[in-house]
Amino acid sequence: MADRRAEAVAALVRRLGHEFKDRALLERALTHASVAEGAPPGPRGPIDNERLEFLGDRVLGLLVADRLCRENPLADEGELSSALHGLVDKSACARVGERLGVGEALRLSPGESKSGGRRKAGLIADAVEAVLAAVWLDGGIDAARAAFERAWAEELAAPTPTAHANPKSALQEWAQGLGRPLPAYVVVNRTGSDHAPTFTVEVSVQGVEPLTAQGRSRQEAEKAAATAMLKREGVI
Repeated sequence: MADRRAEAVAALVRRLGHEFKDRALLERALTHASVAEGAPPGPRGPIDNERLEFLGDRVLGLLVADRLCRENPLADEGELSSALHGLVDKSACARVGERLGVGEALRLSPGESKSGGRRKAGLIADAVEAVLAAVWLDGGIDAARAAFERAWAEELAAPTPTAHANPKSALQEWAQGLGRPLPAYVVVNRTGSDHAPTFTVEVSVQGVEPLTAQGRSRQEAEKAAATAMLKREGVI
């Protein structure tokens, strides 16, 4: 298993295109909190990836915002915000993580591993942000930008339909077109630390089976739930 994980980490490094000077940073970025439970902090603080995830979320937002502003000089703030959301949300990060092979490279507790942690979108998305932060700390902004451009290439190349840009409005219009009440959103769970919470929101439309989705804020989770329902019902 150790050899298999070492191969996965090596493959991840190749796909990122960044050779770490400080491999301990990468190891910390790939270490889930379940491994660190009860363990004393190391010389750099906690040994899990939650602090790096916190930083990586901001690094990713900066890199995406910078790219969008440079490539869309005529776009207004609303258009830029919608495009940014589609590139930084948990779904996008999880897709990036799947392509990078992050799941197989994670350090998990035996229990988390047995419960399918390597396939959990939330864990993969969080680790992707932590890895981006590790690249930033190891090589600076240019290294982080290069890794981002490489890892997010497919996301950046994908078109962004209107329904994806504003899924809640699209779902509302779809429901009204069917003569039904407005969609309802309910927070059914909140997990994670105060600086990196995860919200689970259920969306329901009359006559349609409800579904749930996750996000780092209530708004993000509501948008993810609306998008998922639009896809399931064949609207987008």
